[in-house]
Amino acid sequence: MSKIRIGILGYDGVAAINVVGPLEAFSNALTTEGYPCYDVVLVGCYRDRFVTDTEVTFHSQYSAVQKPEFDTVIIPGGRGMHCDSVVSRVAAWVTRTERRTRRIASVCSGVYGLATTGLLNGHRVTTHWQNAADVASRFPKVQVEESAIVVKDGKFYSAAGATAGIDLALFLIEEDFGREIAVAVARKLLVYVHRDGGQEQYSEPPQPEPRVDSSGGSTNTNRFGKLVGWMNKHLAEDLRLDILAKRELLSKHDFIHQFTHTFGVPPGLFVKNLRFNEARRRLMCGEQPITIARSVGFSDPAYFIQEFRRRFGMLPSDYQRRFGSAGRKDDNAKQTRNGFTNRSGALIRKSTGDQRPRITSFTRCIRRHAAVDV
Repeated sequence: MSKIRIGILGYDGVAAINVVGPLEAFSNALTTEGYPCYDVVLVGCYRDRFVTDTEVTFHSQYSAVQKPEFDTVIIPGGRGMHCDSVVSRVAAWVTRTERRTRRIASVCSGVYGLATTGLLNGHRVTTHWQNAADVASRFPKVQVEESAIVVKDGKFYSAAGATAGIDLALFLIEEDFGREIAVAVARKLLVYVHRDGGQEQYSEPPQPEPRVDSSGGSTNTNRFGKLVGWMNKHLAEDLRLDILAKRELLSKHDFIHQFTHTFGVPPGLFVKNLRFNEARRRLMCGEQPITIARSVGFSDPAYFIQEFRRRFGMLPSDYQRRFGSAGRKDDNAKQTRNGFTNRSGALIRKSTGDQRPRITSFTRCIRRHAAVDV
């Protein structure tokens, strides 16, 4: 069986983990007979060596001026992607090799080099959650899935960042050679083949920021900024659309239009984000999930647990154990470790099988939301 050839592009300032993560995964992929599945080579963007952002030097087999043939090309991210000259050179190399390549993938900020080519216009991508808004702003024709770990759209693949390069490699290995070989690699690297949840569980609960434009939106920014401050203090209360519109002395249509233009998302989604972000902050501080549910506007704790799991891929108690402050304990941890209560208070046991929930991203794509008529 012929090996699949993978080219990983390197440049000064690349993140070492974005290079080494996929390299290790592909190098550990073996057929059932023990033969390597891949031939992985490093390509130097400038010359036959490059220095990572942690001062580790790699020697590449090829330089970007050569024209080797690859089945798959991977563009890792790193500090170098904040340099225009690096981005331009990477984009030029990708443009030259695109037609001869079956798949092109980016890891973390590597998406800047790929998106600059224009090849991603109209496609969905992901990147590290810290870069998502900036990527969406710089490349408005690209649809950024800010919570996804790995995204495939046509021949283009993208991964979130850091260790997500391994997730990307496992995704490609499973696509090429099946789940059994991908599982074998994951076991050897001590990682999951498919990670539970999305990036949102790792990201810092953000503070809402109004968009600033040149159309004189400062009045709305100040006006809705005060409204958001009020909403943050009254999350347990009824924050339905008609109530918020009435508070601002606007019709529902005008309120939706102005609010969406100011914050980039419609009011209903905005309120959900406020409530779940506040819930995450309180979970990290050790508060009980049931207490948190009622304090952020969920009268039914079981519904809160269900929606939290749909959004973050784990129960609130699991989130608290994973991301909470050291030394704090949730009094309900023992009760919720193996299940959660339904509306009548009965304990529902979690299945021991592979029952990973389908993650529902409430933030969806970062893009400009048009105001809708109601």
